[in-house]
Amino acid sequence: MNLGRLNHVGVATPSIEKNLELYRTLFGAEPHGPAFDLPAQGVRVCFVDTPNSQIELIEPLGENSPIVKFLEKNPLGGQHHVCFEVPEIHAAKAEFEEKGARILGEPRIGAHGTLVFFVHPKDMGGVLTEIMETPKSAH
Repeated sequence: MNLGRLNHVGVATPSIEKNLELYRTLFGAEPHGPAFDLPAQGVRVCFVDTPNSQIELIEPLGENSPIVKFLEKNPLGGQHHVCFEVPEIHAAKAEFEEKGARILGEPRIGAHGTLVFFVHPKDMGGVLTEIMETPKSAH
């Protein structure tokens, strides 16, 4: 398997709106679209386009959100994960597992509407890494 395209960098934030204001003020950047809820993952997300990737702003959706603990340790927010694309998610998962990497859960639909899974940060040099099937519209 080859390293795929960097799709986005996930940034946890207590407030998408406040973070968007930073991107508007400092970079003149606007969101790719409106923020939306992903109840199955316990988060609200909003993407900001960059010339070669995206920033995914992630806000907790309730007290049981998986990013609540991250924000308790990092009250201002911060980089949460990086996301790389692969052509076929199940083949990528099998290859990561064959190489001894711990996968956090089964593939599920992510914010781009394609299947994703996460690789444990201890197996990726301390970086939580999302692996995402390349959206069909990108072909």
